[in-house]
Amino acid sequence: MAEAFKFELVSPERLLVSDMVEAVTIPATEGEMTVMAKHAPVMTTVKPGVVTVKQASGGETRFVVFGGFADIVPEGCTLLAESAVAVNELDREDLARRIQDAKEDIVDAKDDASRTKAEQLLAQLNTLQSALAA
Repeated sequence: MAEAFKFELVSPERLLVSDMVEAVTIPATEGEMTVMAKHAPVMTTVKPGVVTVKQASGGETRFVVFGGFADIVPEGCTLLAESAVAVNELDREDLARRIQDAKEDIVDAKDDASRTKAEQLLAQLNTLQSALAA
């Protein structure tokens, strides 16, 4: 059994998780990463995706996050999400609205940098939608 550590998942609306866990998989912008106890200190940005939490008690919970950042230290991990919801509570219409908004942002972009950022967000949201459909 893996060693447990403190994990907190916080969104502007509420604290979603504050528990002892064995592992957390985070959709970091540099790539998906799994955090375990005594992880090297890292701060990373989080892209839209699914956070998988393996509780020390044995269960597993998945959350959809829409960006944010994670602060990882040997004693624990705090993920501050721009928006987060449990997968089983996800409003599929909200995800579709976010995809439509990103498409509109691409069309309305005033410069290449804005267009590229909107295209990246759209790609991440489409990937998230595909992952949740599976």
